[in-house]
Amino acid sequence: MQKEVTLYTDGACSGNPGAGGWGAILEYKGQQKELSGGERETTNNRMEMTAVIMGLRALKEPCQVTLISDSKYVLDALSLGWAKRWRTNGWMRNKKDPALNPDLWEELLNLTARHEMKYVWIKGHAGHPQNERCDELAVRAANMAKP
Repeated sequence: MQKEVTLYTDGACSGNPGAGGWGAILEYKGQQKELSGGERETTNNRMEMTAVIMGLRALKEPCQVTLISDSKYVLDALSLGWAKRWRTNGWMRNKKDPALNPDLWEELLNLTARHEMKYVWIKGHAGHPQNERCDELAVRAANMAKP
């Protein structure tokens, strides 16, 4: 029986591109683990993706993961199969447009393949306690990453 884990994530960027941060909370059997980090020059989407990557990297074994995020970019690309299609098409979104962030999408696809994933979108900045906490972690990390 796989462990049931909830992963909350958020990313933040001061300028886009600019200094960015990410925050993640892993919940398992009532226990929480907070993770965060930042980069000096990045984008909001890269930070949203990094939050998910770092949360999934922290799992030591395959789990049933419910990913809860306010990022439609990340959730839709994973749950609707867009990222898999981009990879199949040589990281092209269509015949003319390359997919952005193929390095992170590749890692996300590899990580999510290890787990049984469920994707849940929530509205950002709407008072959801874990989402608000992830935002705080991300903003703090972004501020610390500023040159």
